[in-house]
Amino acid sequence: MDRPQHGPPLVPAPAAPSGTGLGVEAHGVGTIPEAERTGRPRDIVTVLIGNNLSLGVIMFGWLPVAFGLGFWDALTSTLVGSLVGTALVAPLTLAPLRTATNQATASGADFGVRGRLIGSGLGLVMSLGYAGLALWAAGDAVVEILERVAGIPGNGMSYAAAYAVLAVPTCACAVVGYAWLVRLGRVLSVVMGVVLVVGVFAYAGDFSTAPTTALALGTRWQTWILSTVLVGVSGPMSYLTVLGDYARYISPHRHRPRAVVGATAAGLLISLLVPTVFGTYTALAARAGAGDYIGPLVDAAPTWFLLFLLANAVLGTAGNSVSVYSMGLDLDAILPRWSRLKSTVVCSVLTTLLVYLGHFAWNAQDVLTALMTLLTATGTPWAVICLIGYARVRGRYDIDALQADNRRAVGGAYWYRAGWNPDAVLAWLAGSVVGLLAVDTDIMRGPLLHLTGGIDVSFLLSAAVSAALYAGLSARAPRPPSAGTSLSERHQAPAPPSAAPAP
Repeated sequence: MDRPQHGPPLVPAPAAPSGTGLGVEAHGVGTIPEAERTGRPRDIVTVLIGNNLSLGVIMFGWLPVAFGLGFWDALTSTLVGSLVGTALVAPLTLAPLRTATNQATASGADFGVRGRLIGSGLGLVMSLGYAGLALWAAGDAVVEILERVAGIPGNGMSYAAAYAVLAVPTCACAVVGYAWLVRLGRVLSVVMGVVLVVGVFAYAGDFSTAPTTALALGTRWQTWILSTVLVGVSGPMSYLTVLGDYARYISPHRHRPRAVVGATAAGLLISLLVPTVFGTYTALAARAGAGDYIGPLVDAAPTWFLLFLLANAVLGTAGNSVSVYSMGLDLDAILPRWSRLKSTVVCSVLTTLLVYLGHFAWNAQDVLTALMTLLTATGTPWAVICLIGYARVRGRYDIDALQADNRRAVGGAYWYRAGWNPDAVLAWLAGSVVGLLAVDTDIMRGPLLHLTGGIDVSFLLSAAVSAALYAGLSARAPRPPSAGTSLSERHQAPAPPSAAPAP
């Protein structure tokens, strides 16, 4: 058992009450009672690995190949980007660990109890995009496999049916919540890991390290940086607001912060690097170009491996429920009168709708690339501000005051100005604007690109601007108190179901 470096003496973990058993999770973004914080750092690892060893993440390994890179350039860009992204994202688990709530709600200490809606909005869009991608990839693979094996025509009706069927386990696992997702992660980590190991041998005979298409940006260096940002950095960045969903169930009285951050970093690196490198490996073996990955992947697979590939597609949708679960929490934070259950069901419907639009109305690859770039440019400054805020208060929070808006209350340590912290909001806006002006996507080319030699380093610029501005603005402001500020209720109505009472 992990021992904290400082603070109260080690206490034994209580038995998990019914709220964290195999029933439907009752908690939304409210404070998790200490008695129910029975999670362990390794639970974060298993959730991440179980969620990510699926086609939705494997597809990211195809992107460097689609950009025109060979195996070694794709590998190094993915590795460097993943290390950078993980170094920024993993420490974000510290605030949920201290506050017993999710990441976006914890950000209310920095952005204000209403300004935390920025984090909820970012998390909602990020999770929606990645959940849609995973379901889209799995559905396409199922149709391609059934067409090859059983001769079922790959028409619009087949795709529509596949998406609908695969959406069911995604919705079901997200609805039941935390305890099921942790258990599911343990099973999928093993099953999906076996599929990937077998896949290495299945495609070994056709593998080549040579590129399959021309460089996307004309030069190797520029394209390498493009891959580093869009594939490497954006992977961990997609978990900006997700990690707290699991860290909030871990007690700082039983597990030291260093162990939680270390487990998070290990989980991110393993769960993202392994499937991404496998995607690069199979994309090169299947000679997949810039236009499609799933089709060549299925066509190049030995017949005996199709069953494994089908298992990955089907079971991967269950792992995809992690993203839908996080969406439900973010929507619950935006609409606190709703329960987590209602919010999650609505998010499941939105995800399925996005998949249909991605297949029948949009160019999914272009939309995906643009989404990753834009979210990385706007999410990075938010993360930097949260980390500076954590260091500023030294991990001490008024846990009750963070729930003010969820309880329809005014006042408290994080009320700032009408629930918004102007310093943090201004710093985030400034960094986001600079980042968006420096992006390079198929739908937007920022005017600042000429200052960076045409290379997209938008996330670095946005992070630097927000960090400098927020550090300067917050230096002149008093630190918010860590506990005890009273709240005045707007209404005498009881707290909504999603807001559990503070410990």
